[in-house]
Amino acid sequence: MSLWSIVSHMPPEEFSGLFTEFPRSLRCVLADWLENQPWEFVNGSDAFCTSVASGMLSAMLEKLRSAASSNGQQCQILQQVNGIENMYRRDPLRLVSVLRAILDGEKAAVLKRDHHLPLSFHRRQEELKFNMGLQRLQHRVRQIQAQRDGPTASLQEPQLKTEAKASESELSTLVLEAVKELEAAKQQVLKRIQIWKRQQQLAGNGAQFEENLAPLQKRCENLVEVHFQLHQQVMGASAELGAELVPRLQERLNEVLSSLVRSSFLVEKQPPQVLKTQTKFQASVRFLLGPQLLKASAKPYMVRAEMVTEKQARELALSAYGSTLSESTGEIMHNVVALETNPTSGTCCANFKNVLLKKIKRCERKGSESVTEEKCAVLFSTSVALTANNLSIHLQVLSLPIVVIVHGNQDNNAKATVLWDNAFSEIDRVPFVVAERVPWDKMCDTLNLKFMAEVQTTKGLLKEHYFFLAQKIFNDYSASLEDFQSRSVSWAQFNKEILPGRGFTFWQWFDGVLDLTKRCLKSYWSDRLIIGFISKQYVCKLLSTEPDGTFLLRFSDSEIGGVTIAHIIRGKDGSSQVENIQPFSAKDLSIRSLGDRIRDLGQLRNLYHTPKDQAFGSHYNKEQTGKDGRGYVSTAIKMTVESERDQHPQGAAGTLPEAPPAPMFNLPMLQPEGLQPVLSPMCPPAPFCPPPVPTGYPTGESSVNMMVANNLRSSFPSTSPMLSPSLAMDQSLPRCEDLAFRNPLPFMPNQYMTGEASQMLSGGPSPEPRDEEMLELAPLTLMADPPLQSTQRWLPSMDQAPCSDLDQFLQEMSVEGPPSCPPPQHSGYRASCWGLGESRWDDSIRPGHA
Repeated sequence: MSLWSIVSHMPPEEFSGLFTEFPRSLRCVLADWLENQPWEFVNGSDAFCTSVASGMLSAMLEKLRSAASSNGQQCQILQQVNGIENMYRRDPLRLVSVLRAILDGEKAAVLKRDHHLPLSFHRRQEELKFNMGLQRLQHRVRQIQAQRDGPTASLQEPQLKTEAKASESELSTLVLEAVKELEAAKQQVLKRIQIWKRQQQLAGNGAQFEENLAPLQKRCENLVEVHFQLHQQVMGASAELGAELVPRLQERLNEVLSSLVRSSFLVEKQPPQVLKTQTKFQASVRFLLGPQLLKASAKPYMVRAEMVTEKQARELALSAYGSTLSESTGEIMHNVVALETNPTSGTCCANFKNVLLKKIKRCERKGSESVTEEKCAVLFSTSVALTANNLSIHLQVLSLPIVVIVHGNQDNNAKATVLWDNAFSEIDRVPFVVAERVPWDKMCDTLNLKFMAEVQTTKGLLKEHYFFLAQKIFNDYSASLEDFQSRSVSWAQFNKEILPGRGFTFWQWFDGVLDLTKRCLKSYWSDRLIIGFISKQYVCKLLSTEPDGTFLLRFSDSEIGGVTIAHIIRGKDGSSQVENIQPFSAKDLSIRSLGDRIRDLGQLRNLYHTPKDQAFGSHYNKEQTGKDGRGYVSTAIKMTVESERDQHPQGAAGTLPEAPPAPMFNLPMLQPEGLQPVLSPMCPPAPFCPPPVPTGYPTGESSVNMMVANNLRSSFPSTSPMLSPSLAMDQSLPRCEDLAFRNPLPFMPNQYMTGEASQMLSGGPSPEPRDEEMLELAPLTLMADPPLQSTQRWLPSMDQAPCSDLDQFLQEMSVEGPPSCPPPQHSGYRASCWGLGESRWDDSIRPGHA
């Protein structure tokens, strides 16, 4: 976006005082062409500035005349153009001053309204500044050449011939000024390289990144070309400059070249920032000055890749990458690649295609630091000889920080370390120092950037979402949105401290939401059908005044990677309650999509103020009917939710209900008074926030609710799938002694668990409402002896650590193992079940749940 694209939509009255010496109508004709000229950088009144100003005046007049030929007001524009030419032809520097003042006024007006200028405008101005400095340097070299040649200067440049008549004592002054300007241009290039590196790091969190290195390579090559020309002039004028000045000039020029060469050695494609051992990866380094400086090389130079710790990286940085690595901290296979020049593309690269980190040597960690907080890097190094100046330079460059893991379950915490480092590190820092606390508004920007990049959506987080996230990470439900803006969040709050009453950190929960949305809910989120980041209490507030069947979608507050449906139920007597359906995981939604589940539930009518078919119609999948190509009748999975209002009462004495509910623990009911400390002020009183109905499952078993068609139920009135009630209770029949074949008895918790059910909770039932229905898993313990005699029900993932890393993995797991699971909690979720002869169970292992 250009500056003119903003200014043209602002009221003209704000700029009336700027156009006293230049017509505003011509400013409109010139549009963004005006800001793409270096008016701001033509400072001075010497011959160079006058020459540049004259060139810009001629270009502007040509631009205006060309625009007038295609404009309906051609005569008026041409008259104004002639007036401008007559006014400024003799003094083009005055035109530069007038137009610079107009642009400054426009920038001030935009800054006053928007508090910032377009990023593209800043980039263009930086490019104009460098090009102007490069032109001045080239002019200096020509001046020095004319000064050395004296009266024999070319007649094609009378201006340079006049300047060449100055005394020879001015030669050293010209050379010193040229070297000083060369050093300034070098600093500008190095700064631009640092900005490119920082943008590359932010791209790891999802920021937009201009990867093309061609413009930067062109800058380096142009500057090195001027360096060689200036160096040649200095060596040619060594007699005039003196034996004392020439060595100092050579030293400064060599330092400029060495800095440019070292800084132009870049990691173009970074290795993965979360790197698992025994996993192949790719990377590439690029030498921007390679095509220009390595043309005469007889054999290709070899680039080596080695792992370094944070301490080793810091030592290399403090030595300005002049020292060599003493010892590698990891064993890398296929780590030597040739640095090759491609004449067609004009690039010089070393491509590492099949690199493998075989093992890693851990260093001593600080305090409570875990292995997923330990940062290292890949060091790429080579040595090149520059024949032009007889210089041999050792090139070294570090990759972005890398967290090495040995097992997939370390990935989540490793990503948190990388995200924090990418977002909050400073340019040109000491490796790999990063702030421990950052402002909350910067954290919001980081989370939004990561969310949009991972989900691949243009719909980011809203201020209401930030408010909920702030309440969650700070555990403060009394502060306002403005109060959180002035707070700072620490690394410990982000991914070290367990959230109150939960078994996971803030990042682990947020990353679960990211994964679920990316895999199953992208289209729903992009259509703004999921409110998502909102507390159960505030949903209760929103639904309290809505009609029966109104619902909202929110991410589970206490289960990792779950989305739940909250809906309001109103009875005939006027009573109402808000119920939350058991959260759906990514596996659940892969079996049946969220849209189809919502269509299945007839009690859901409106997504807040929108009919559900209107909101979710495009997300419904077409149901198959009739017979398929093989003659089979199509089947379908349907979801149902049985609320308390729909449950069947107990039948007459001696009879059993048709479909008894799944056995549950008799846990004490949470009283409404226990909810009051955690309810937000916006949450309405009962009956809109009823106490949750406690549910539970037998330890180590799955509760399966089998539903069959109505026309089949009459054939099986008994709870036993094998015996009718009359046969099951006939005492005259012989009784089987084998317990495995006896008629199943009702489930009794005391048969499987000792003590009262209330003793499951430490200190009795928790006063805080919970959001999960399933029991927490105990921490995983590996048994080496004796071997298991029964079939294992838990299977390791396919990416389990290899045998060579088993000891290291077990050691790290003992240090960094999952936090101790809290006592089982109980929530007010209403369980869902499957129909049409299908049964539902979830045997997937999610963090902290079974």
